[in-house]
Amino acid sequence: MNIASNGIRIHVEEQGLGELSLVFLHYWGGSSRTWRHVTTALAPSFRTVAVDHRGWGQSDAPMSGYGLDDLAADALGVIEALNLKSYVLVGHSMGGKVAQLLASRQPAGLAGLVLVAPSPPSPMVMPVEARERMAHAYSSRQAVEMTLDHVLTARALSAEDREQVIADSLSGSPQAKAAWPQHASQEDITAQVTAIRVPTLVIAGEDDRVDPPAVLREELMSRIGQAELHVLPGVGHLSPLEAAADLTELIRDFAMLAQPRQISSN
Repeated sequence: MNIASNGIRIHVEEQGLGELSLVFLHYWGGSSRTWRHVTTALAPSFRTVAVDHRGWGQSDAPMSGYGLDDLAADALGVIEALNLKSYVLVGHSMGGKVAQLLASRQPAGLAGLVLVAPSPPSPMVMPVEARERMAHAYSSRQAVEMTLDHVLTARALSAEDREQVIADSLSGSPQAKAAWPQHASQEDITAQVTAIRVPTLVIAGEDDRVDPPAVLREELMSRIGQAELHVLPGVGHLSPLEAAADLTELIRDFAMLAQPRQISSN
């Protein structure tokens, strides 16, 4: 389905029913499809809403507006358009940094926050030359495969998931591909995240070469008072595809605790 949000058209994939909704934000290079194994497994218990960020998947790709503020406003517009009364934000990598910013603003209905291999709130430490190389990581099939095999994963993906990752990475708009390494990853939201007040679960891959557990402990965990860290053994950066069952179980357990409580009238 397509939703008018923040002046553009945002594509979302929605499944399931329930009082509590789970809103999924994907990584730089992905799409709502990145979450398909997780959302399919969770849909019998929760309403799941997976968003295509602007410039990725089937959402519009305006020529500008790819900062964290823009992406957070897009997501909030989807939440408001769907009239979600109680929801947990689930953000992966870039989507995790967007989720941190949105959660720090304490929007109505936010019941919890799950950060999956999140980009920390501090600027990504990377030389200009490395950022230039990163901006071309999705420029060709060969470049995507190199990035997938040597940066993003620690476990081999199924043939179907591998092709999905390649297709999603290649189909992103040029402006979306360039914006994260050149600009949004350098934004500093360390002051804002201290305002997060909801229970927060951080899930890291033990062998993540992008946002490793040690970096998350230093740059993120110390800034969110209610955050707990869970490390997935032998997993890289793409846990929604590398370890979907384990990730689903962690999100389900967390979401069950965040569900609205029924107050008895007796």
